Amino acid sequence: MTRRPTLIVVSGPPGAGKTTLAHALADALGWPAVCRDEIKERLAATSAGPADYSDLKTLEVFFRAIGELLTSGTSLVAEAAFQDRLWRPGLEPLADLADIRVVRCIIDPALARLRITRRAAEEPSRAVHSDAELLHRIAEGNQPIESWVPITLDVPCLVVDTGQSWKPPLARIVEFAARAPGATSEDQSTINRS
Repeated sequence: MTRRPTLIVVSGPPGAGKTTLAHALADALGWPAVCRDEIKERLAATSAGPADYSDLKTLEVFFRAIGELLTSGTSLVAEAAFQDRLWRPGLEPLADLADIRVVRCIIDPALARLRITRRAAEEPSRAVHSDAELLHRIAEGNQPIESWVPITLDVPCLVVDTGQSWKPPLARIVEFAARAPGATSEDQSTINRS
């Protein structure tokens, strides 16, 4: 019997280091990484206008790429904020195609704001994400990092502190991601339903 592919969902608030972790995890596993922000940046670089890389268009391409890889039997790492209300509807149908596991990144909000500020200044491709507007909303209290709501899928979840280093370390995150379905570990837990 062929094992179903695995979808590792790397989620967390802005500035949590999700993309860095997703790429390190994908490299360690030998799986592709599909990152929402990178898709948006590529769409913006090749588009005729903002409609070509809108959030709606980006989500469509993101979930289509994930679905195609899973349908082909390919395990992968997918990275995006994956805030519950907006992202769960796109993830739920993928449970028919793969075993889903969530890696939830947590970070001190002050460090996240510092990272967002730094990347907005240092990475020109980030302009498409409106980081300056995000920082303004955070400063005004309209969209604080603390308001990010994790996905409430009933799937295995590993919480990773992405502050100064990854806790648990990458080797333990890889172990969680590669574990056979149904296996348990002290690191593995289920996201509480809200």
